Amino acid sequence: MTPELIQELGDELFEALQGRKTLAPLTSRHPEITIADAYAVQQRMTARRLSAGERVIGKKIGVTSKAVMNMLGVYQPDFGWLTDGMVYNEGEAIPADTLIQPKAEGEIAFMLKKTLKGPGITAADVLAATDGVMACFEIVDSRIQDWKIKIQDTVADNASCGVFVLGDRLVDPRDVDLATCGMVLEKNGEIVATGAGAAALGHPANAVAWLANTLGQHGIALEAGEVVLSGSLGIMVPVTAGDNLRVTIGGIGGCSVRFV
Repeated sequence: MTPELIQELGDELFEALQGRKTLAPLTSRHPEITIADAYAVQQRMTARRLSAGERVIGKKIGVTSKAVMNMLGVYQPDFGWLTDGMVYNEGEAIPADTLIQPKAEGEIAFMLKKTLKGPGITAADVLAATDGVMACFEIVDSRIQDWKIKIQDTVADNASCGVFVLGDRLVDPRDVDLATCGMVLEKNGEIVATGAGAAALGHPANAVAWLANTLGQHGIALEAGEVVLSGSLGIMVPVTAGDNLRVTIGGIGGCSVRFV
């Protein structure tokens, strides 16, 4: 794709984000778009957010679980950028009208105390660089009409990131078995999704290592002090105003969010 088209598509996605509206899939309008093109579009969209005053505070990994792969028809992981304009704290209310077509995912967030830069990062390196893990929600959202996405569409759209909510308890990752810890997601008091840490590429630290090594190919690091969302442990759950959600992850803790 030409630099001009990449810029145009990144601007379109940023304006859709700002205007709470959807676009026809990029892959339907530009079937020639490659994954590399899509990441270039993502960079342009992110640059517009940063120009508007946001700052990067972390990264997210998307499409790590079989459940989400099957829901979306997308069969490889991707990544996106987290900014300070996306973060909510435990128990805070999210105005539903600030999102377009949101869905909630229960995840494990990693808080880094050391920088990780690939290639060659292992799961053990990730655990050694982690200050602590916590339960979190990623509220994914898509600027693409009706979630009709291929991998290039979600990548270009910042890996379909909306906002995220961090729990209030930080746990040493060496004190919990991150592969076998169970996840229960409740919506309005009813269990709607379950999963385990192994859903994220076999182990959440594998997902973070994948991200460090993938970003390393582009000269980008996971920086000390950043938060990394390691991927959904179950299905995506649609949400709307009036919904109350809680995720509980064994040995780690919980996280709550409500939509108003």
